[in-house]
Amino acid sequence: MSTPDSFINEVTDEVRRDRLFATFRKYGWIGILLVVLVVGGAAFSEWNKASKRAAAQAFGDAVLAALEAPDPAARRAALAAVPASGDRAAILNLMLASDPATDRAGALAALDKVAADTTLPVAYRDLAVLRRVVLAGADMAVADRRAALDPIAAPGRPFRPLALEQLAYLQIEAGDTAAAITALQALTVDQEAPSGLRQRAVQVIVALGGDAAQG
Repeated sequence: MSTPDSFINEVTDEVRRDRLFATFRKYGWIGILLVVLVVGGAAFSEWNKASKRAAAQAFGDAVLAALEAPDPAARRAALAAVPASGDRAAILNLMLASDPATDRAGALAALDKVAADTTLPVAYRDLAVLRRVVLAGADMAVADRRAALDPIAAPGRPFRPLALEQLAYLQIEAGDTAAAITALQALTVDQEAPSGLRQRAVQVIVALGGDAAQG
C-alpha cells in the first residue's frame, strides 16, 4: 500500500473515531439511563417483595397475638385494633364474626362490611353473605334470605353448593318438603359439593322420608 493510501486510511479511521466519540457524547446518556432503569427496577422489585413479606408477617403476628387474648371480648377488641385494609380487613371482619354467641350484633355488622365492599374478591363477599344468612336465621324473612342466596348459588360461584344447601333448608322452612328433597338429591351427586355436604344432604333426605338413592 502506498504512503498516500496509508495516510488516507489513517485519516478515515480518525474521522470514524471522532464521529463515534461524538455520537457517544451525544447519545451515550440514553444507554446509561437504560442501565440505571434496569438496575433500579430490579432493586425496587426486590424491595417491594420484601416489604410485602414483612407486612404479611406483621399482620399474621398481630392476628395470632390477638387470638391469644384471655376472653372473647378481649379477642374482639384486639382483632379490631389490628391495622388492615383490603383483603386483610375482610379477613379480620370474617374472624370478628366467628363468635356470634357472645356478640351477635357485632358479628352481623362485621359480615355486612365485607358483603358491601365491592372492591373485594367475590369469594369474600359471597362467604360473608352466606354466613350472614345462616347467622340471621328466622330473624330474616325467608324471601330476603332466598334473594341473598340466589346469586351465590349461580354456576361458577365459589360457594354454590353451600348456597344450594341453604336454599333447600329454606324450602323445608317454607313447608315445601318435596322440593327440598329434590334439591338435596341433586346435591348428593353434585361433583362440586364437598363430601361432608353430600353426606349431610343424604341425612336430611332420609329424615324427611325421601329416597337418598335417587339423583
